[in-house]
Amino acid sequence: MTAVTVAAPEQDRGRLAAARATLGLAWSDPIGRAGFLLLAFSVVVAILGPILFPFDPKAVGKTAADILKPPSAQHWLGTDELGRDVFSETLAGAQVSLLVGLLATAISMVAGTAVGLSAGYSRGRFGGFMMRVTDFFLVIPTLPLIIVLAAVVGQSLGVIIVVIGLTSWASTARIVRSQVLTLRERVFVERIRALGATDWRIATVHILPNVAPLIFANTVLVIAGSILAEATLAFLGLGDPVHISWGTMLHSAFQIGATSRGAWWYLLPPGIGIVIVVLGFTLIGYTLDRILNPRLRNR
Repeated sequence: MTAVTVAAPEQDRGRLAAARATLGLAWSDPIGRAGFLLLAFSVVVAILGPILFPFDPKAVGKTAADILKPPSAQHWLGTDELGRDVFSETLAGAQVSLLVGLLATAISMVAGTAVGLSAGYSRGRFGGFMMRVTDFFLVIPTLPLIIVLAAVVGQSLGVIIVVIGLTSWASTARIVRSQVLTLRERVFVERIRALGATDWRIATVHILPNVAPLIFANTVLVIAGSILAEATLAFLGLGDPVHISWGTMLHSAFQIGATSRGAWWYLLPPGIGIVIVVLGFTLIGYTLDRILNPRLRNR
């Protein structure tokens, strides 16, 4: 066990160096750099949103003249059907959409990694059972399942986060399991097992860090999918009515017929926000996948 303990710091430093090198390669790639810049812009807008609010995003207009006003010096992106400032709503929606995407992805990654790691390392019936459960979730269309669960369980923001997270873990489990199946047969794992290390330590300390880069690349893509799922739920009227998100803005805009009424300023900001965030995460995930996958990199 002493040799394993001594080698651990060296392995950690090697993994950190590999992570920095991977991020450096992603930044040097034009597609990856574009993704990082789009994501950085979205995060800055979401973090500085409360400071940049020119108006309370929930403050309604005082007169009928304040309803659906076009962009002006007072309201940079106009107002909605209640006279609320669309610019402030867009900034507030960035916070909610990113929060849902990150928290739902955290749940999905934890569940998917746990299932994939246990199914890949276990050699008995347990691993087969876990993969049958994973296959079940992979076969079911995710979006209809999310819509049904959100409609049945509730429309609060917390419920939406949990529902999206618990319905999007299967692909991560499949990726993790495929990598663990190859890693558990490697020579270094056999040596660690011969030294008396427990299965828990081998799986979590020695195998999981080697799978972490692929998990991270998949995480970026799952965040984009979670943001789209929340926007879809909100657009269908299943979002949290208490919190403003880009999806609830699109739902309200279509409900009042913003397109036919010429209120383009009500539709474009949330739509562009969703495109920027999802595109940023997708470009980063694609670049990382291309760097970490030798077949894609050679192609």
